[in-house]
Amino acid sequence: MRVFNLLAFVGVLIGAHAAIAAETQVAVAANFTEPAKEIAAAYLKATGNTAVLSFGASGTFYTQMTQGAPFEVFLSADAERPKKAEADGLAVTGSRFTYAVGRLVLYSAAPGVVDARGAVLGTGSFAHLAIADPVAAPYGVAAMATIAMLGLTDALTPKLVKGSSITQAYQFVATGAAELGFVAQSQVIAIAGGSRWLVPAKLHAPIDQQAVLLKTGANNPAAAAFVRFLRGREAKAIIRRYGYEVR
Repeated sequence: MRVFNLLAFVGVLIGAHAAIAAETQVAVAANFTEPAKEIAAAYLKATGNTAVLSFGASGTFYTQMTQGAPFEVFLSADAERPKKAEADGLAVTGSRFTYAVGRLVLYSAAPGVVDARGAVLGTGSFAHLAIADPVAAPYGVAAMATIAMLGLTDALTPKLVKGSSITQAYQFVATGAAELGFVAQSQVIAIAGGSRWLVPAKLHAPIDQQAVLLKTGANNPAAAAFVRFLRGREAKAIIRRYGYEVR
């Protein structure tokens, strides 16, 4: 009888834990891959809940959401798509906020290629310049705006190699398929070597990266908890460590 009672008690504990622990599906802009992984690990430790992360271009995610993708939280690389999600009835009204402000970097895996002022862009001494596709990726929009502000659109357009996301743009540069490229600072902040130019913020519109709770996650406490955690002190410390600004 004692053994039976003990087993029953253990069963109750397991059942209670299963009832408490939950998971949420989170769509994450590709530039935010590494900090999101750290935040998800910290969230699991703090709450017992799991954030299942999917990474990709913000525009692609938005299209998928309109077609019924089961994401419950959306961490975009811009503000426009979360605003549109609210307007289109896909997001919980009032849940949208800026979780990070991104910075654009001109980067080469080789030392001495990119100078401290980005003057290499005007030299024409390279064959390929990688950017994220501006149709789907806000960092691509910022890259094109920077090129335009420098008066180099006509000169550089033939040299552009467009990645489907900022991750693919970075891969073009890291593998040498492109001599240099515009990437997110978070992608290279922990990488030693190479050469880089931190693009002045005045050369493009602010990269306000906003998050929103989707209506698919409105009744999932784990989704709401993840959004709260993302706004908290521990998550903000992680975000800053990757070179983002936090408001």
